[in-house]
Amino acid sequence: MNVTEVTRDNFEAEVLNSDKPVIADFNADWCGPCRMMRPTLDEIAAERDDIKVVSINIDDEDELAEDYGISSIPCLVVFKDGREVNRNIGLVPKDVVLGLL
Repeated sequence: MNVTEVTRDNFEAEVLNSDKPVIADFNADWCGPCRMMRPTLDEIAAERDDIKVVSINIDDEDELAEDYGISSIPCLVVFKDGREVNRNIGLVPKDVVLGLL
């Protein structure tokens, strides 16, 4: 699977109504650590069919960022059954990302 780009228009379908756990990456194009995190998330998305990885650009989707209290990026938010269950701020290695699940 690939990382799915998510907007307010498809957030409910892709994240809240997902039948799999979701790692939501709140990021921005200008953020160096966000760009460094992306290859790790691409790798996880390619390797794991049992989870979904999505990307949310906070500059384009500022309302979603506000709704979820995103104040620092990169911010990974894990959703299960439509609810936030875990969160991590900052650049982290793959094992830490998977540990959020």
